[in-house]
Amino acid sequence: MQAYSVKGSQAFKPTYVLIFANLTVYAYTSIIGGNFIFTGDEALERYGQVNSFVMNGWYWQLFTSMFVHMNIVHLLGNMFFLTVFGLRAEELFTLPEYLVTYFLSGLTGNLLTLFLGPNIVSAGASGAIFGLFGACTIYVRRTIGQSLVSALLYSFFLLMISTAPGVNVLAHFGGLVAGLLIGYGLAPRRKIQKTLKPSQ
Repeated sequence: MQAYSVKGSQAFKPTYVLIFANLTVYAYTSIIGGNFIFTGDEALERYGQVNSFVMNGWYWQLFTSMFVHMNIVHLLGNMFFLTVFGLRAEELFTLPEYLVTYFLSGLTGNLLTLFLGPNIVSAGASGAIFGLFGACTIYVRRTIGQSLVSALLYSFFLLMISTAPGVNVLAHFGGLVAGLLIGYGLAPRRKIQKTLKPSQ
């Protein structure tokens, strides 16, 4: 039986597209805020996530906040980890799987922030990035038949060390859990496809 390989999303390079989108949004918010180092309050309140605003109809913030960053350090840190985990996800998942994992994880983190978080400005791609990390970690373990306990421990260890003052832990946690569930669900589908692929 011929080995099965996933036709990943590498040809489309979604990671670089997302990085470009984040950089473009940061450039835009820097221009309207007049500051390249820190994002202005007006841009954060309009495009970041403010729970009271979302509850009053500003639903777009659940999406736009994934591309807005507080400052240049926040942006560069997230883009570094997006490169690391995004390129790995490109090797494992198809383009639709990659995009669903990224945006659904980010949305899950933002919704958790909406319902459980304080009424502060929240912004950043961290929830979506944690989703890619969680999906890759558990997908690999389950596909090759290894114990999932180590994947879970590793995932939540990374979550814990990312905790710091001013960090939206709810977004990280929500994105991570969503990614773990998506990766867990995709792994057996891949196994089934491998089993059914005819010999050539």
